[in-house]
Amino acid sequence: MEDRLVEIETFSMEEESSETTLRPDAWSEYIGQDQIKKNLGVFIEASKKRGEALDHVLFYGPPGLGKTTLALIIANEMNTNIKVTAAPMIEKSGDLAAILTNLEEGDILFIDEIHRLSPAVEEILYSSMEDYRIDIIIGSGPAAQTVKIDLPRFTLIGATTRAGMLSNPLRDRFGMSFRMQFYSSDELSAIITQASNKLEREIVKEASHEIAKRSRGTPRIALRLLRRVRDFAEVAEESGINHSRTQYALNELGINSHGFDEMDLRLLNLLVSAKGRAMGLSSIAASLSEDEGTVEDVLEPYLIANGYLERTAKGRRATRATYDVLNMEFVNADGTLF
Repeated sequence: MEDRLVEIETFSMEEESSETTLRPDAWSEYIGQDQIKKNLGVFIEASKKRGEALDHVLFYGPPGLGKTTLALIIANEMNTNIKVTAAPMIEKSGDLAAILTNLEEGDILFIDEIHRLSPAVEEILYSSMEDYRIDIIIGSGPAAQTVKIDLPRFTLIGATTRAGMLSNPLRDRFGMSFRMQFYSSDELSAIITQASNKLEREIVKEASHEIAKRSRGTPRIALRLLRRVRDFAEVAEESGINHSRTQYALNELGINSHGFDEMDLRLLNLLVSAKGRAMGLSSIAASLSEDEGTVEDVLEPYLIANGYLERTAKGRRATRATYDVLNMEFVNADGTLF
């Protein structure tokens, strides 16, 4: 399936570089996740007063909500270095051992998508997180020896979009766990305005709200749409970003007022056409000419999280919210209008 502007998982190198320049560097710039910020502020201050490394932290929740940004801010607040990596890049235990032995006292190791660590690598993390040491086996067979290497006290920050896939032993070793929440339209509007200033492109309040309500509650999508709207304004030789240009740009990009694109609408219309009956995943995939994994992992999460689609034992069904969005009468499971 071609890249979608509202797909959170797709993230090009160009976007990663652009997003890095727009990321906040301190608590004062970070918008949203107020309860997490409040609690982390207490824990960071307490650790600094004791002169200790911060306890291990786990962030979990949908992608694009700012887990990496929070990790970077924690490093700034703790005045320490941070090593950023992703679980798929740590292919064997030796890779992790090399990273851990290069850390210094108080350093932070951030592992994105930590649920994708292999069991062998995960085993090394257990003793590293708990006892601050690693056991390395040198040689093989009868001549093999186990060497214990002491590690400096460091902080592991893990981020995952699928907390349920974390093993219990690994999850239990995190002293703090925080679930990232979707952002409100007002919070996204503030993020968009702040990012627009960094892009040196003034945006009116109505335009930032327009982008916010089409951003699926996700800053990453909001920033992506902001950059595309800026392109439209630039080609039109407009110094700022106004409301009418924003509406025009987003409509041209195929993003409606609910944040749906063409693929979302195709799926929802397909479910509504079933007249209240549940549809199986294989039938949906065949009708959309997509594979089942794409439907399940790319199309459905946002629709389910926001109540537009429900999974039942018999298959997928459109909810009342879907019928309301499409301006259609709600159909019960027995096919009767309601």
